[in-house]
Amino acid sequence: MATETTSNPNAQTSDFYGFQVKSLDGKNVDFSQYKGKKVLLVNTASECGFTHQYTDLQQLHEKFGNEVVVLGFPANNFGGQEPGKNEEIATFCEKNYGVTFPLFEKISVVGADKHPLYVWLQQNSPSQEEPNWNFCKYLVDEEGQVVAFFPSKVEPMGQELLSAIKK
Repeated sequence: MATETTSNPNAQTSDFYGFQVKSLDGKNVDFSQYKGKKVLLVNTASECGFTHQYTDLQQLHEKFGNEVVVLGFPANNFGGQEPGKNEEIATFCEKNYGVTFPLFEKISVVGADKHPLYVWLQQNSPSQEEPNWNFCKYLVDEEGQVVAFFPSKVEPMGQELLSAIKK
């Protein structure tokens, strides 16, 4: 049974596919729909020096959507660079970057109020790293295992990330 992580912030699951997270428009998204697919999870922000990566994330979604699902998680953990509400974030991303890949409700990706999904990602990452800034990326393989963590400076359409997706 899937774990409802948004109604109970302390809820845990041992399985990537057990998560349910609310999209920016408030709908529950069941991660079981990603079984058998690679998934790239990115903590995003609208007022960051790395915000231009939305362009490459959209390009990755369009060009390699058959190989990897891109999921964006707005977070205001670093420098107050995601101050907007969910509706404002959605408008900003669509208007400025043409984002069509799934975006989720604003969450915390570090600290005492870290969302259970990001607790799980860090605990199950080979390096056990957590985001240290906006636009950090976790790659989950087709079996739901975290296989890589990429810091902000790794570009979504860069060779390092594309090579990991194509493995």
